Amino acid sequence: TAHTIPTVKHGGGSIMVWACFSSAGTGKMVKIDGKMDGAKYRTILEENLMESAKDLRLGRRFVFQQDNDPKHKAKSTMEWFKNKHILVLEWPSQSPDLNPIENLWKELKTAVHKYSPSNLTELELFCKEEWKKCQSLDVQNS
Repeated sequence: TAHTIPTVKHGGGSIMVWACFSSAGTGKMVKIDGKMDGAKYRTILEENLMESAKDLRLGRRFVFQQDNDPKHKAKSTMEWFKNKHILVLEWPSQSPDLNPIENLWKELKTAVHKYSPSNLTELELFCKEEWKKCQSLDVQNS
């Protein structure tokens, strides 16, 4: 799921990132450049989801959960999942409070805030460092 993380020092902007996790731990986190659209979302999935699933030893049969953003639910995106034999969890609309990754986004923002990144490059670096530090217990409690 994509999320925007603001810098805190001098109001220096924000970055948008996509990341994934499972009960086994965190997967990849990537910075999203430019505007996110369906094609870019599918490229992010293609380049990062399967590798993360492999790294987390999820096996071939895992269930992917995402919110109901139109890019996520687009016909071409759902066809991508079908072609990859990935089961997508049906998710109630207007229910971000149920999304387990929201707890991790909050923890990540709190952790990155302590660094006081002064530019977007530092922000990206700190985000990726802190994402890797998330322990499976934190992930399981999310």
